[in-house]
Amino acid sequence: MNTNIKKGEIKMRKLLSIIVIVVLFAACGTNTENKETEKKDSTETSELVKKDIPTIALGEFDTKAGGFVEKEIMVSGIVDHVCKHGGKKILLVSDNGDVHVESKKRFEESLVGSEIVVTGIVKEFRIDEAHCLKMEEDNINSHKEDADKDMLERKNKQITYYRDSMKNAGVDHLSYYSLEYVSHKDKKQ
Repeated sequence: MNTNIKKGEIKMRKLLSIIVIVVLFAACGTNTENKETEKKDSTETSELVKKDIPTIALGEFDTKAGGFVEKEIMVSGIVDHVCKHGGKKILLVSDNGDVHVESKKRFEESLVGSEIVVTGIVKEFRIDEAHCLKMEEDNINSHKEDADKDMLERKNKQITYYRDSMKNAGVDHLSYYSLEYVSHKDKKQ
């Protein structure tokens, strides 16, 4: 009887060992396959994201940008100038339009005249009646004791222009769009 128990135990241990080995091989193979699949999916997704960034012609930027606020887009054009005050803004132009691109880092002055493709996030600046009232208040406060009546008058004309533009368009605000810089590349690449 003792021999039969030992033979049963040995068979059971062998069977258990085989099951453990099979499970380990299955788990390792699946894990490797999953990692390779995940890596491939990640690469494909990354490439798709890059390919799926919409491109807007500069001539259409002002009319289409409203549909892309806080989204990434690409535009191409010639760098007209780099802002002299800090170098963190460029004006990108084409025959049909332009866009201001703002960055947290300085742009190289050597970009002026270059044809580039910029990837950026569309930003919206709204001017509404509340903004006009704030501008009037600031204008009055900053020119209370100032003898520069011409500056006061120019700012008042600008505020009047904004109000007239909203009234003529039948809207409660004006939207001005720009790009927050993400990256750029030379158009020839």
